[in-house]
Amino acid sequence: MKNFSGRVAVITGAASGFGKEFALLGASLGMKLVLADVQKEALDATANELRASGAEVVAQLCDVRKAEQIEALAQAAMNAFGAVHLVFNNAGVGAGGLVWESSQADWEWVLGVNLWGVIHGVRVFTPIMLDCAKKDPSYEGHIVNTASMAGLLNPPTMGIYNVSKHAVVSLSETLYHDLSLVEAPIGASVLCPYFVQTGISQSHRHRPDDVQPADKPTVSQQISQTVLEKAVSSGKVTANEVAQRTFDAIRDGTFYIYSHPGSLGNVQRRMEDILAGRNPSDPYESVPHVREKLQAGLKGEGQ
Repeated sequence: MKNFSGRVAVITGAASGFGKEFALLGASLGMKLVLADVQKEALDATANELRASGAEVVAQLCDVRKAEQIEALAQAAMNAFGAVHLVFNNAGVGAGGLVWESSQADWEWVLGVNLWGVIHGVRVFTPIMLDCAKKDPSYEGHIVNTASMAGLLNPPTMGIYNVSKHAVVSLSETLYHDLSLVEAPIGASVLCPYFVQTGISQSHRHRPDDVQPADKPTVSQQISQTVLEKAVSSGKVTANEVAQRTFDAIRDGTFYIYSHPGSLGNVQRRMEDILAGRNPSDPYESVPHVREKLQAGLKGEGQ
């Protein structure tokens, strides 16, 4: 996809973080925007900011866990603009702790947003985009699914998140191959950021009532949250920089998008472990202080 001006972008998780930066950059390129989020005030503020800059914007509350709400979002996009060219399945949440301490509600919430949100986005928007392509010989489209470096690695105390993001990588790679198979004028990419300053470490504040935890957080969940907040807040790469890299990747037809290419050594080591039949290497080998902090916390030290 080379041309953005006048094209329509749909963005979930658009009120903050990567989603807001995608919207701001899209607007600067002359795109029409369909924004979705569960945070009404933040969504309205982002939409108003973009409208003030001259962008055409539709903003809609949307819980991406719900198929009918993604379908309503797609209908709103088509009603407003008559086509969809670029889809960012971007909404995401985080949860941590020792994997066996995660409740059913934890699994339902994280998989509901991180995985089912992408599944619904792909299932609903891809046929619409294919239909748009049939009607317009000059059509160009692209789908970007937000995964994580946790979709390529398996850090401890991030079990649910790891599972959700590995599934998004798999779904995205399959989407890429399926679109190629039918020779569709639609590209696909998967975004795998590492620690970037976004609002994901505070996503529990917007956790819906139907998946609220029944019990208080365990020690491992509290420690994992603390470590995540520190790692995210200390990130040197900004969400704006990641958005720029993402749009560059869309232009170039690049599938894998990384915020921290220097961290791919850990991914290479994991692949080598698999090929050699070795036990998994420590994903925190290059940052041992993170493992030490987790272990100290679980042992009750430094409290």
